[in-house]
Amino acid sequence: MKVILLQDVKGKGKKGQMLEVSDGYARNFMLPRKLAIEATPDAINTMKMNDKATQERIAREKAEAMAISKQLREMTVTVTAKGGGAGRLFGSVTNQEIADALAKTGIKLDKRKIVIAEPIKNVGTYTVTCKLGYEISAPLTVKIVEA
Repeated sequence: MKVILLQDVKGKGKKGQMLEVSDGYARNFMLPRKLAIEATPDAINTMKMNDKATQERIAREKAEAMAISKQLREMTVTVTAKGGGAGRLFGSVTNQEIADALAKTGIKLDKRKIVIAEPIKNVGTYTVTCKLGYEISAPLTVKIVEA
């Protein structure tokens, strides 16, 4: 019997995959536990439509990430932080502060996607990496100004 998996099944396959299993295994184990549905022509068509929609969504998100990457490469973000004079800061500049400064420019980016190589504790210009997903990352220039 051909079935379409609704969940990952250990030793059989991943969600959305169509495979051939014995009739008893399908009727007695997979179907009652809602692990799979029978592969009717309607179910196969629905599976193909879902795959197509997923591919389109991934392509759209990848294109958005590339556009944001181009914007970030050309942008310089200014962050103000309290300092004690002589270019030293009280504490350090965090991912959240950089994300808030980016939000003021119109780019919403989660603080977990901003990677700071070493803590920023002095006034100056630094480069941080923004991971945008789909293995796309962009350097962002951050200028730290003492308040």
